[in-house]
Amino acid sequence: MASASACAPPIATSSCGGGHLISREFYLAPPDLVARKLLGKLLVRTAAAEELKIGRIVEVEAYFGESDAAAHAFAGKTARNAVLFGPPGHAYVYFVYGMHHCLNVVTQGKDQPEAVLIRALEPLEGIAAMRRFRRCSRERDLSNGPAKLCQALRIGRSLNGADLSGREIFIESDLETGDGDIGESPRIGVDYAGEAAAWPLRLFLKKNLYVSRGFRGG
Repeated sequence: MASASACAPPIATSSCGGGHLISREFYLAPPDLVARKLLGKLLVRTAAAEELKIGRIVEVEAYFGESDAAAHAFAGKTARNAVLFGPPGHAYVYFVYGMHHCLNVVTQGKDQPEAVLIRALEPLEGIAAMRRFRRCSRERDLSNGPAKLCQALRIGRSLNGADLSGREIFIESDLETGDGDIGESPRIGVDYAGEAAAWPLRLFLKKNLYVSRGFRGG
């Protein structure tokens, strides 16, 4: 694969992660459909003077906006969640518990504040750098959770609103997954959301070692 210094693709062209840049039309769908299609894709993170970092998306959660009591947009538009109400195919990065960042992919159209949370990655490239940022030695623990992957790939609020067809962070095609490869469960950590907490909107690649909390199914 190309070096980090060479990896600065123009918008809407093939990048240097190895696959093809996902088109904007990919994100123009309900979040549960986009979530399913994101599994197996590559999340690529570039930064000046840093090693290229790539992970395969192996776990996601879908959020249905203002109709979903577990979603950040449930109570309406705020300064914090404004990116959710913008165009699809952008990153919504939020800070939680005063210490962690989480990365979401905005879906649907403008003013339809729906999104997919990226919950876990399988590290593929830049693993040594991920270890430094995460300060852990076991590869399985580098990015098997939404906060962990943001720390490993140095994703913070500076990327809130970033174009996922852009230069610093983008998503590429890679593995094609079928329904038989995908497990589902209720979302994690949204017990406050009433009946919405039980919706089976957490999707993951079965038996993948990098799925969070050891819940891999199959």
